[in-house]
Amino acid sequence: MIPDGTYTAVVDRIEDTLATLQLESDDDLYNLVVGEEELPESARHADAILDVELQDEELVRADYDKAETEVRRDKAQSRFDQLSERPPHDGDSDSN
Repeated sequence: MIPDGTYTAVVDRIEDTLATLQLESDDDLYNLVVGEEELPESARHADAILDVELQDEELVRADYDKAETEVRRDKAQSRFDQLSERPPHDGDSDSN
């Protein structure tokens, strides 16, 4: 059971016409499956961030947060870039 309230939601995936959202609260993480058409058109992609409101486990409001989506995407890309850099090995030199 997902308590009524407002949440930050991340679109985990969209398969066929169903969107799986991960809802973040202070202490818990919930999954909610909704029809893709219930989401704003601009948020119908994986990793989109939304501010949502639920009532009786039904989505009553979903607002796309473009700025937060971009911030999280940039942070994830930065982490990926850092991890993909090979550390120097013994004997490697910075001046080639």
